[in-house]
Amino acid sequence: MAVGADLRPHIIYRCVVGSRAYGLDEADSDTDRRGIYLPPAERHWSLRGVPEQLEDPEAQECYWELGKFLRLALKANPNILECLYTPLVEMAAPPARELLAMRAAFLSRHVHQTYSGYVNSQFRKLAQDVRTRGEPRWKHAMHLVRLLLAGIVILREGVVPVTVGEHRERLLAVRRGQVAWEEVDAWRLALHREFDAALRATRLPQEPDIGRVDAFLIRARRSMVS
Repeated sequence: MAVGADLRPHIIYRCVVGSRAYGLDEADSDTDRRGIYLPPAERHWSLRGVPEQLEDPEAQECYWELGKFLRLALKANPNILECLYTPLVEMAAPPARELLAMRAAFLSRHVHQTYSGYVNSQFRKLAQDVRTRGEPRWKHAMHLVRLLLAGIVILREGVVPVTVGEHRERLLAVRRGQVAWEEVDAWRLALHREFDAALRATRLPQEPDIGRVDAFLIRARRSMVS
């Protein structure tokens, strides 16, 4: 039996993320499922412990242990925040529904540092690819631009946009290598300026609501005491 297979019955949330959630899917796109599991208290307390995540690469699935998921969300991890805001939810048990109802508690100005720092570091690597191979990884470039577009909306509106909407065709053109690298990089720099301006004007708090999230985690884990 695969490691963690016995914990799969304790999955409390399953959703679809990635290209299908973004509205960037094409005929050959995979279906990426992510979610959360809440282990029984006895298993959590035992010497065996619990894995931070359950993975099935073949099925394109990954489920985080609830505490791990919440810690990542508080740090404004983009992949985790998208799980909370994706429109494609396949299953949500009562604890997960409570979590979704309080998802705004995770949003803070940390979004700017997390998103901007990641995009900057990755664009430097793409620029190196251009110098050494003549072109970047276009799909990665597309997703980095998408992250900046999302970050701007988060700071301005206090929600995480998952579907790319009006930007779909331009983003797909980037993925297909139909946009010159110089134009992609210029778009990225313009979005950074918008992102910085959005930070100065945002009404999001400096820190996420850690107390509310911690109280939720304690309630959820207490519910698993047999």
